[in-house]
Amino acid sequence: MLWLAEAQEQGGARIAQLQDVDLDHIDLLQYDAGPSTNFHADGLGVALAATHAAGAPAFGAPPARWTSHGFIGPAYSPLPMPLEPTARWGEFFGEQRIRHLLQLGRSKGLWEDDGALFERIADRLVSGEFDDGRPPARLHGDLWAGNIIWTREGPVLIDPAAHGGHAETDLAMLLLFTAPHIARIIAAYDEAAPLADGWQERVGLHQLFPVMVHAIVFGGDYVSQSVEIARSYA
Repeated sequence: MLWLAEAQEQGGARIAQLQDVDLDHIDLLQYDAGPSTNFHADGLGVALAATHAAGAPAFGAPPARWTSHGFIGPAYSPLPMPLEPTARWGEFFGEQRIRHLLQLGRSKGLWEDDGALFERIADRLVSGEFDDGRPPARLHGDLWAGNIIWTREGPVLIDPAAHGGHAETDLAMLLLFTAPHIARIIAAYDEAAPLADGWQERVGLHQLFPVMVHAIVFGGDYVSQSVEIARSYA
């Protein structure tokens, strides 16, 4: 959280203030909820672009001062996620996200008949087919709608899985779980930091990561949803 909060000095998104942390709890400053408005959505888009622009040393790089692997998922059952600095985004995302999650899922009996789909996507990623030469962005990493607190002063972000990655990953997660005023957020972001050509066609590729996480943690329709997405890119 501190790594993300550092970007606020350059206009980055507001990050919830950490009050206390221990092995069994994380206490955050309490915020008074407010309405989500077009004005605040526009501000979030611009601020998120600034957070991403603060950058990271590499794709897959952990936050400053963090020396372990990462986590994502519910607090009662978080999934460990590798954080190995990598020169190219496709190699990072293919190996440390898609293949890693495929292995976790297979250990739980998932994707036994569809593993080849995910392997082909990982191969395409690792080959550099989806790399666009953009530098690593400073990602929230788990930016679904529930991790935005809307206050009267504007949105505040909570519960990050921060790392260096591709900016489109945060935006794809906002789109996956339909954050309020999502069209305004994306438009304001695009005006502040123009998105690469064809970004809409890659949304599902980035969404495959959180959907696979949900398939492993919750099962159900998320398993078939992940396979459906995979077929679009395999």
